[in-house]
Amino acid sequence: MVFKASVKIPKTISFSLRHLAAPCLAAVLCSGITAAYADSIYDANRLLRVTETGDRFESMALQQTRDIIRTYSSIVSMSAEVALPLNLKRTIAACYAEAYAWHKFRPGIAQILVQVLDQKELLLLIDFYSSRSLPPREIPAFKSVIRKADQIQRLSADYIYAHADSCVDRDAELIFSYLGSL
Repeated sequence: MVFKASVKIPKTISFSLRHLAAPCLAAVLCSGITAAYADSIYDANRLLRVTETGDRFESMALQQTRDIIRTYSSIVSMSAEVALPLNLKRTIAACYAEAYAWHKFRPGIAQILVQVLDQKELLLLIDFYSSRSLPPREIPAFKSVIRKADQIQRLSADYIYAHADSCVDRDAELIFSYLGSL
């Protein structure tokens, strides 16, 4: 025996449900986009780890900091015939270490990678840098990715320039204060 239930849905409820359907569908689609974006960000960060970009970035920042301090020391030595004290050099170095810490730039660089490279390209680079090899069928795709390197480099340099704190004014203030105390 089969029972049929007949339930009448009031028009106001039916109207509300129809109008909720579009936002719900949009939310589901957006969550899919958000999940895809999260996957891409995860892969971009993974690529940055595999390529040791953070280590190389911090190494270059440290070398540039040494060069800046050496330049300051030379200028002070030539003009005032004194050497910069070690504690002043350390204070200057600490400012640059904070201003150019990799953790400040990693999220933006990862976003640039996601902006320029698609998921397949990110995975191709991760595989390449992980194994240092490439299947022959992937060579055309790899060449396509390599052509995007200049764009990534330019966008990354612009990002770093726009988001880096400057230590120059503080350095000058410290050095002039030191020279004034002599």
